[in-house]
Amino acid sequence: MASVLIIGAGGVGSVVAHKCAQVPEVFTDICLASRTRARCDAIARQLPRPIRTAQVDADNVAETSALIRDVKPQLLINVALPYQDLNLMEACLATGVDYLDTANYEPVDSAKFEYHWQWAYQERFKQAGLMALLGSGFDPGVTSVYCTYVLKHYLDRIETIDIIDCNAGSHGLPFATNFNPEINIREVSARGRYFEDGDWVETDPLSVRRRFNMPEGLGSLNVYLMYHEELESLVRHIPGLKRARFWMSFSDNYLKHLEVLRNVGMTRIDPVAFQGREIVPLQFLKALLPDPASLGPLTKGKTCIGCQIRGRKDGRPRTIYIYNICDHEACYREVKSQAISYTTGVPAMVGAKLMLTGKWRGTGVFNMEQFDPDPFLAALGEHGLPSQVFEGTVFR
Repeated sequence: MASVLIIGAGGVGSVVAHKCAQVPEVFTDICLASRTRARCDAIARQLPRPIRTAQVDADNVAETSALIRDVKPQLLINVALPYQDLNLMEACLATGVDYLDTANYEPVDSAKFEYHWQWAYQERFKQAGLMALLGSGFDPGVTSVYCTYVLKHYLDRIETIDIIDCNAGSHGLPFATNFNPEINIREVSARGRYFEDGDWVETDPLSVRRRFNMPEGLGSLNVYLMYHEELESLVRHIPGLKRARFWMSFSDNYLKHLEVLRNVGMTRIDPVAFQGREIVPLQFLKALLPDPASLGPLTKGKTCIGCQIRGRKDGRPRTIYIYNICDHEACYREVKSQAISYTTGVPAMVGAKLMLTGKWRGTGVFNMEQFDPDPFLAALGEHGLPSQVFEGTVFR
């Protein structure tokens, strides 16, 4: 029996609230808070049981701390913006509450995937007797658990990891992002980066492309090499890793729109002068683009996210592909969301469930691959995201 405070009322926050409400034996009391309380109230009206809602500025540590003291949660689930991670961790330390998020901290003025800002909180959380679980989404999150699951059950050691994130769905709009437009475009516009033979190798943004044939007859898509934060933590926590890469699919239409927006300066994250004031072009673009939370009733098709993992078993080479397929329309029928938000929100709830029930516990700051993968994947399947395992090469 536990009380949780969910901060963030976007598409992912909505899924987390729905899924927590479905498990009353664990999440006995739920408070959903964001900068705009009306968004929380709209989500609350969709839920099968009453929850509390609140307004909070997650950038304000004192204001967040006051809300925590009022709500008295055992756990804060952060599904707000990555810029706010450190402030929310500070609020948890100030109030003695455990912490969970789905994406690593990013500074507002620089698009970076780096865990060192949050890893620096290790001793403070440990001394406070608190637990912080980082990256409990799908990627990062489930993808890291996939790696440790394969290492536990199929391989003696892992040599290479390819994380492949494909969205074979369509919303029918000229241009929209499936999660927060500002974060999405920052990620896609950044330089690619992968780990090989002890070094990090950088590439120009989206300059490395492969064709990936998805399982279960979903067809094939172009996937592009990117950098993603779980690469950093996997390299740190999986010994002997020779190579780790991350790939994501994008349609030609998406990339053409992005190219034009970049060429005219709309993806800039630095302030520009406009009519006597400063604006950030990407933040202005975000205001013009469709809210990802509105894409649920429009999106059809499926996502396919998984890991191809190569290594050795009993001295012989072995390749395992482990993945999940998620249906956009099924997600909308269940929780009024498309699959991108669903595949992030369900793992957040599952990570919270394992923390609150004591199956994943510790003091300090942790990444997903540092815990036993079995209870997580069992609960993940139970709550809507079952995994499949295939032996053999699916990606080169």
